[in-house]
Amino acid sequence: MKIFSVYNIKGGVGKTTSSVNLAYLSAAAGAQTLIWDLDPQGGTSYYLCVKPKIKGGSEELLQSKARTLAQLRMTGYPNLDLLPSDISYRNLDNQLAKSSKPLLGLERLVAPLAKQYDHMFVDCPPGLSLVIENVFQMTDVLLVPMIPTPLSLRAYNRLVQFLVKRRTKKLRVLPFFNMVNMDKPIHRVVTKNISEKHPIFLRNGVPESTLIEAMGVKRSPIFTYARESAEADSLRVLWQEILERSPG
Repeated sequence: MKIFSVYNIKGGVGKTTSSVNLAYLSAAAGAQTLIWDLDPQGGTSYYLCVKPKIKGGSEELLQSKARTLAQLRMTGYPNLDLLPSDISYRNLDNQLAKSSKPLLGLERLVAPLAKQYDHMFVDCPPGLSLVIENVFQMTDVLLVPMIPTPLSLRAYNRLVQFLVKRRTKKLRVLPFFNMVNMDKPIHRVVTKNISEKHPIFLRNGVPESTLIEAMGVKRSPIFTYARESAEADSLRVLWQEILERSPG
């Protein structure tokens, strides 16, 4: 099972819409796909019309690997399942810190899923915390959506500095620009300069779009109501590049 985690230190950069749409594309191509809504805000669970609730909360989930399987929910889309959010995830840092191996708690939870799924997407909360260090430990591909602004670049640089000290051997970082508005001069300048100077960035990005924002109303991936749109096409091209750039 290959794990794609969608993360940024900053909030409001489109992590949840990216998680839902990319996971949908993975599943639509035939890969058995799971999304873990690790954000206690529960945006992914909301988009996929699943109640953000884990029986017994995160404390009980951490006690037994078998409980992970019992919490999985079908989304109604072929090949796509969800491990829902729960408000108790806000306490995960403290619960992980009490364990004997605090950096391996989440990796231990997902281990039983490896034979059941081809891809797992993790919609991460913002910030740098013990939960996020667990995410780094278990992730194969770290997808970093960024708005093309100086503040987003600053947050990305902080992430790089952190990973240089603590990154695991298998982690591949793939940043990409999201919510891009080419009518804004700063967006044009940042996307052009960064793409030319830093080949680690994905060449393809996703535009700022009312169609993508409508996911909050439609409560479904964009492909269910705007399949032929330019926004949907941009996500398809982005997913293809992610697959090409991901380790085998």
